[in-house]
Amino acid sequence: MNKEILLVIDAVAHEKQVDKDIIISALEIALASATRKKNNKNADICVEINRDTGDYKTFRQWRILDDEVELMQFPDRELLYSRTKDEHPDKEIGDYIKEEIESIPFGRIAVQAAKQVIVQKVREAEREQVVEKFKDRIGEMLSGSVKRMDRGNIILDVGSNIEALISRDEMLPREQVRMGDRLRGYLKEVRQETRGPLLALSRTCPELLIELFTVEVPEIGDGLIEIKGAARDPGLRAKIAVKALDGRIDPVGACVGMRGSRVQVISNELAGERVDIILWDDSPAQFIINAMSPAEVSSIIVDEDSHSMDIAVNEEQLSQAIGRGGQNIKLASQLTGWTLNVMTEEEAAEKNDEESKKIINQLMDDLEVDEDVAFILANEGFVSVEEVAYVPIQDMLEIEEFDEEIVNALRERAQSVLLTRAISKEEQLSDADPDKDLYEVEGMDEKTAHKLASHGIITMEDLAEQAVDDLVEIDGITQEQAAKLIMAARKPWFEEAETES
Repeated sequence: MNKEILLVIDAVAHEKQVDKDIIISALEIALASATRKKNNKNADICVEINRDTGDYKTFRQWRILDDEVELMQFPDRELLYSRTKDEHPDKEIGDYIKEEIESIPFGRIAVQAAKQVIVQKVREAEREQVVEKFKDRIGEMLSGSVKRMDRGNIILDVGSNIEALISRDEMLPREQVRMGDRLRGYLKEVRQETRGPLLALSRTCPELLIELFTVEVPEIGDGLIEIKGAARDPGLRAKIAVKALDGRIDPVGACVGMRGSRVQVISNELAGERVDIILWDDSPAQFIINAMSPAEVSSIIVDEDSHSMDIAVNEEQLSQAIGRGGQNIKLASQLTGWTLNVMTEEEAAEKNDEESKKIINQLMDDLEVDEDVAFILANEGFVSVEEVAYVPIQDMLEIEEFDEEIVNALRERAQSVLLTRAISKEEQLSDADPDKDLYEVEGMDEKTAHKLASHGIITMEDLAEQAVDDLVEIDGITQEQAAKLIMAARKPWFEEAETES
């Protein structure tokens, strides 16, 4: 019978491709369960099977509890320490005392119980194998055949009877799918669910487009062409930016392929999605001009502060630049990472004139100069009084209409304006009163609160957003005190996060 146990273990382990120890553990649990049913249902029974001979022993065990425990939850499984210390002096509280009892034969009841446990353990092992196999493949493209459809979701068989899910949200709009069709998807995550591990695939994410080009264009796989980014309106249109790492290669031509063969394969895979291949450029402005293809850009105005660009196009090109439903401008913005505002050349000129007037008027007010001087400054690229005050003097002396006397006078006025503003701001801050909630911060006193308020830190939220290095620059505040105050001010943040989780 013992040899029979080993044969069962070997057969199941081989058939299900799981470790023998998992099958042995399942048998031990099954035998222990059958023993409890025969003897004492509440007893703690464990079985140990010899891995070499198949022999097994059965033990009843008790857990040692502290004498101070008010009530034993499982009297048939627990013993007080005072009752065990004489007979088992080597045992401590929390240890187990084992007593060997008669083992039941590996009969019909044990076999039936073992079968149920083994099936469960094998399922768990198979699920773990799937997770282990695919958890390191997140970010890869998988392919499989359509096995079934469930409420708009697609179940793929990706091999070895492993299923992957493409949810309705991750499918291409209006894509016609039939049983047995082969589909590709991008593995976004591997989730453990009650019914087993779930491989979640996407057919709408930009990463799938990148993976398809990597497969279809050998130069990308060989590292001669680099994909810099992609943006998609799934099923309709996409843009992908490429850069040649070898100067002898035309990256756009390589991705298009002979007579468009390579890009056509990818378009067919994505239900006819039209793909624009964009040449990457290190200059953001030139890259955006490329990304706006097929529309031709007349001019670009860059705003670094807002990370946006105003794009001017010929009026005839405006609809093409925007695209149907704003598709072209949206994809170009996603691909480049810039906020893009497209307009006609006339609208761009009007906007530029308005902004120039604002700058000229501001310079006239700040520097107390006439319109001609302000116009010259604005025309030379000076847009603020700060630039006039601190730009190298040589740059201003290069302005044809200005001599050294005018330049020095303008710089003195600009510096005087900035000094006046700084003093005014300091006076406003010194008069500022701390908000009520700033006093509620643990460790805060009135002197420190007013000191913080004089530096613009009025509320608890203001304090929470500070760094330790910012506070230690204030006289009288140590690094340790700064750290404690900031953490105390951030306490509501942590409590809010815990509540949400």
